[in-house]
Amino acid sequence: MKRIITTPVDYEQIKDIRIGDTIYLTGMLATCRDSGHRRVVSDGIFPERFDFKDGAIFHAGPIVGKDEDDKDYMVSIGPTTSRRMEAAEADFIEKTGVRVIIGKGGMKSDTARACKEHGAIHCAFPGGCAVVAAECVEEVTDVEWMDFGMPEALWVMRVKEFGPLVVSIDAEGNNLFENNQKLYDERLSKLLSEI
Repeated sequence: MKRIITTPVDYEQIKDIRIGDTIYLTGMLATCRDSGHRRVVSDGIFPERFDFKDGAIFHAGPIVGKDEDDKDYMVSIGPTTSRRMEAAEADFIEKTGVRVIIGKGGMKSDTARACKEHGAIHCAFPGGCAVVAAECVEEVTDVEWMDFGMPEALWVMRVKEFGPLVVSIDAEGNNLFENNQKLYDERLSKLLSEI
């Protein structure tokens, strides 16, 4: 059965989700990358028309086009490597109340701790699937922070069954990528000792 979470996301929706689970997101989603994280964490500036609280963000740099009615539409929306946001993500989670963070790859211990403390999750979206992601976007509803340029701006969109998203950090702070790294390191160490 396909597990779909819907914004606004409360703790009840995510408390039983575990690392390795595959989920999909329906509702509102905003892109937020390096510049957006710095603006919130360092400058204390928040979007005027989008509330991160109980929401979802996507570490992504989209390509947005205009249709014949001059309305924005998503051409492609490829994930950005989430580790780029690691230095700011824990503070971002605390300051905003965001519940779902999506990006490429995993994140480290500070983000895992913040997910546990504030009831949030991180999910990995597969790289190379930017057009698939765009097909899940029903409508681009707003854009803020265009002073950063198209890929860094905060694009707000309505999505339907956006995914697949693999849960890499759950609300208990378990970290799929870090756990796997330890396992691989142990296996490698054992193999090297046998050589």
